[in-house]
This record gives sequence, structure tokens and C-alpha cells, in this order.
Amino acid sequence: MTTSNAVNVEGLEKNFGSTRALDGLNLTIETGTVAGFLGPNGSGKTTTIRILLGLLKADGGHATLLGGDPWKDAVELHRRIAYVAGDVTLWPSLTGGQAIDILGSLRGDLDRIRVEQFLQRFDLDPTKKARSYSKGNRQKVGLVAAFASRAELLILDEPTNGLDPLMEGVFTECVAEAKAEGRSVLLSSHVFAEVEKLCDTVTIIRDGRTVESGTLAELRHLQRSTITLTLDGDPSSLETVGGVHDFVADGGHATFTVDSAALPAVLAAIAPLKPRELVSTPPSLEELFLRHYGVHPVDGAGSEAPQAEAAQSEAAQR
Repeated sequence: MTTSNAVNVEGLEKNFGSTRALDGLNLTIETGTVAGFLGPNGSGKTTTIRILLGLLKADGGHATLLGGDPWKDAVELHRRIAYVAGDVTLWPSLTGGQAIDILGSLRGDLDRIRVEQFLQRFDLDPTKKARSYSKGNRQKVGLVAAFASRAELLILDEPTNGLDPLMEGVFTECVAEAKAEGRSVLLSSHVFAEVEKLCDTVTIIRDGRTVESGTLAELRHLQRSTITLTLDGDPSSLETVGGVHDFVADGGHATFTVDSAALPAVLAAIAPLKPRELVSTPPSLEELFLRHYGVHPVDGAGSEAPQAEAAQSEAAQR
């Protein structure tokens, strides 16, 4: 069965006792694209991924993965997907190479030439036993197994945890190559720069619901750009221009934000003032994210839906 989308999730619901972990969540991943999946701990990301992997059964809504039902068709679908968790767990008495071989054999797509190529790129010694690996090297085992596979869909949940900056660069290259090969990627990450660089679309969730979804260009259109300029005269006249907010001036230097729709008119008002310097900065992905979680991401992430997070952890242990 084929579909134009690698993943279709509509109105997904999941309860853990009296706690509602997913409350009508929507998520779409077009085939051959990289989709970012953002939300703090307890927002429902892990529960969504577990449902897509067939590890949990949804209580309501609809989900399809590569045209199949994640719960009913789990065995068949797992031959077509590769999953990397944020904390890869390995068989301690096996070597990294043996673990990669097992994962590839389960999918039936083990290609030793590709495995060797990715082992070299991630600088991983496959002869060491898993118990001796650092967290970063355990992540490398999962990443090598995933990228060396021919999986149509890669589900990556905080995959760069423990990797150094050099290896994060290798990861970025591998995701771009997977997309070029026509594969689809679901990337759940707290690294905004990583998502901004790699993802075609972004879905932001809160309390088990989708609160924003679209391309970065579409999401940025909903936010204000920041304008910084320097001129010889007085910039204060700009404060009254429609669409200008948060105006701060210091001599000939001014900083303010502008609604996207008002940007052409504001630039037209700036032009007669003959600025010597002008910088327009679109909102970052982090700013888009914080729009839904306030200005203190640490506090927000730490306090968001703790009961749901506890329920998800309990379910994962069952």
C-alpha cells in the first residue's frame, strides 16, 4: 500500500489512567522530507513516537505509517523503519558491530559495505563490547544501524544526545543524504539550530495537542521580525508607524520588532531617513517555540505536564 505521506496522524488520543497524554494531536510527514517534532518533556512527543512504533495503542484518533496501521501492521512496518532513541540501549555482552548486524538482519537489509562506511564516518570501533561504550558511542551504534539501513522512514528521538560537535556535523550530513535518497525523517530534538538547519517542516506540540505546524517560512510569517538600524538623524518618528512594536532608541540607533504584514510599509518609512546600517532578523525557531511556552524555557520544560511525563514513564516500564 502506498501513500503520499510517510506519516498521517489525525486527532490522536492517549490516556494513562486519569491523565490525558495526547489530546487530539495532528502530525503529517510528507514522503521524502525531514519533519521536526518539538515540545518539552511531558508534552506528548514520546507517547506519539511509541504509538507510531506500535508499542502503544492509541485510545482515539487515526494514525498511518507508510500506509499501514502502526498497531496492526507493526511487524511488517518495522522492516521499513529505523528508530534511534535518545538513550540507545544495547546488549552489554555484544560488540557494537554485532548489535548493528542484528538490527540490520531483523530488517533484512544488512549491507556490510554501507555499515563499514558509516562506522568510519562516525569514528566508531565496532569490536568493543557495548558495556565499555560511552553514551556518545552507544548513540553512534544506533545511528550507524539506522543510516546504513535502507529504511524508508527514520524516526530519530533526540538522536544527538552525547555526540560531540564534530559528530553532530556528521549526523547533519547523514540526514541530508537520507532525504536526498527519498527517505523520510521524523526528528524530535531540543537542539533548535539542528532542527532549523535540517527540517522542511516543524510541528510544535503542547499538552498533547498540536499548537503550530508548517514550514519555517510559514511559521515565521506569524511572528515579528527584529529591525536594528543606525542613522545620522532622529529615528523616533518610526515609533508611530503601523506595525512597529517594542521600539527602543538611543541616539541614532534604534531597535524594534515589526509585524510581517507591515514590513514593506515600515521599510518605506525608513528609506527617507537614509540609514547607514540596517539589519532585519526573522524570528528564530527558538522564538517561535517560546511563543507557546513563555520566556523561560528551562522553567517551562521542567514544569510542563509532570503527571503526563510520569504516566508515560510508567507505561514504558510495563
